[in-house]
Amino acid sequence: MRLTTKSRFAVNAMIDVALREHLGPVTLSAIGARQKISLSYLEQMFSRLRRCGLVESARGPGGGYTLARKASAVSVADIILAVDDQAAQDAQGVHQVGLDEDQKMASELWDSLSACMLDYMQGISLRQLADEQRAKGVSIEAGPSRRRAAVQPKARPSVVSAPNSVFAYGKYLQLKS
Repeated sequence: MRLTTKSRFAVNAMIDVALREHLGPVTLSAIGARQKISLSYLEQMFSRLRRCGLVESARGPGGGYTLARKASAVSVADIILAVDDQAAQDAQGVHQVGLDEDQKMASELWDSLSACMLDYMQGISLRQLADEQRAKGVSIEAGPSRRRAAVQPKARPSVVSAPNSVFAYGKYLQLKS
């Protein structure tokens, strides 16, 4: 199992969603602003997380992403395996295919290390990480109100009875006299 930038970003983004799950759906733009991750990168990650059943999406105004399962039922390993193809292959031992004998000498060591990392990551829940952040005093803003603003009546154009050109003004003066 490899720990990549993609897997770190995914874990951070999921912690962000878990911290704000009581506020409703969290938008990717808000996550991106807080975590300094580009929107297109987040869209790719959350597409994979949604396909793996870790998050659900809500469309429209007030939409965003929520956890599909309780935070206590989502492990760090679940998140990493969902977004990182190489980590998933390492967890399944696929990386040994095509290696010659010299390359396979330490493969048992690396397989054992990957298995230990996977076991460790499966033992850490998203709830634990969110609780750690709360204990550290991470501020969770209430966010913008989901209520719509009061609808203002549209201003009606005023009807002007004055002439709109010099020629029309001339005709106006002729008719008046």
